Amino acid sequence: MQKRRRGPYIPPRQEKRPRINDEIRATNVLLVGPDGAQVRPFAEVLQEAKAQEADVIEVSPKADPPVVKIGDFGQYLYQLRKKERKQRVHSKQTEVKMLRFGFRTDKHDIERLMERAKEFFKERHLVKFVVRLRGRELGNKDYAKAKLLAIVEGLKDSAEVEQDLKQQGPMFHVILRAKHSG
Repeated sequence: MQKRRRGPYIPPRQEKRPRINDEIRATNVLLVGPDGAQVRPFAEVLQEAKAQEADVIEVSPKADPPVVKIGDFGQYLYQLRKKERKQRVHSKQTEVKMLRFGFRTDKHDIERLMERAKEFFKERHLVKFVVRLRGRELGNKDYAKAKLLAIVEGLKDSAEVEQDLKQQGPMFHVILRAKHSG
C-alpha cells in the first residue's frame, strides 16, 4: 500500500469583509447616520440596531474610535462589490504596444505603422517603435536613427517622447505616449 503524499497545509481563504454586530470589539464607536456623526457607546448602538432589525456594520475599523453605521449587511456588501466592479472596469491598464520594422522598410509601410500607433494612442497605450538591424545594416546605424526620428517627428502632433532613442544590441527603439489633451 502506497502512502498518500500531501503538500503543505493551506488554510481556507478568509473572505475579507467588514465586522458586524458582536464581532466588533470596541467600547465606543463613531456612529454615522442621516443625522450626522456622533460618538456613542457600542452597546447602545447595538441595542438601537436590534430595535430597527438591522445590523451594526464596521465601516472603518482603523479609525479611533471605529466608524460604524446601522443598516442591512447584505445590502451593504452588494453596494461594496458593485463599487469594486465599477472601479475594475474603469482602471484599464496601459500597455506598451510594440511596432517593429526593418532597416529597408518602405515609406508607405512606415506610414501605416504610424496610423496604427495613433489608434493605440486613442486607447491610451504607450507605443514602442523598434527598428532591427541585421548583418551589414549594422554599419549604417545613422540611417536607422534617422528613420526613428522621422517617425517621432511625424507623430509630434499626437504624441510625445516617453523614452528617448536608445540602442539595445542590434536594435534601436523609442517609446511614445499620447499627448494630453487639455
